[in-house]
Amino acid sequence: MAYISSKTITFEDFLAQYGDNPRYELADGELIDMEPTGPHETVGGKLATQIGIAITAAQFPWFIPRTCLIHPFSDIATARRPDIVVLDEAVLTSEPLWEQEPVITLGRSIKLVVEIVSTNWETDYARKVEEYALLGIPEYWIVDYRGLGGVAFIGKPKQPTFTVCQLIGEEYQQTQYRLGQLIHSPLLPNLQLRLDDILPR
Repeated sequence: MAYISSKTITFEDFLAQYGDNPRYELADGELIDMEPTGPHETVGGKLATQIGIAITAAQFPWFIPRTCLIHPFSDIATARRPDIVVLDEAVLTSEPLWEQEPVITLGRSIKLVVEIVSTNWETDYARKVEEYALLGIPEYWIVDYRGLGGVAFIGKPKQPTFTVCQLIGEEYQQTQYRLGQLIHSPLLPNLQLRLDDILPR
């Protein structure tokens, strides 16, 4: 992740210039190049497939958009672009921008967000935990397949870690899973997944 702009830009300018470019997101008016890699995209693709299978099997009215921005706070120039977003199609009619742009502003539209950890692990483990909880998103998964996060977040020795954050009240309760462990998602109880299943070969 790299901050690439010396001047701040508005959410509207970001949407006009970078809205359809999956490489960038916006944080407090600063343009961020998320620098995706092939292995990062491999993990995201495999995980999205597993989530899609679980959604279909449960017959939920949810889907994974191909591209989507989350604009969490109307008064702050921030636009998040999670690696995976699960939306509830039944409530999208309440979204003010959705008909024109793939932008989500209401937390109730989102069932799940997933961030696959790269060099910006501090943002995934700290700031986004707060932002997504404030939005009221029921689950947030942090997929640290290389064990990059700080010791304060994933323990010692550092190792690949899959964190399921479940919203309880206004805060996330976090459960961590390591290689070989079956991951439990309260949102998708029929999901059969281990971290091993989504690692790059």
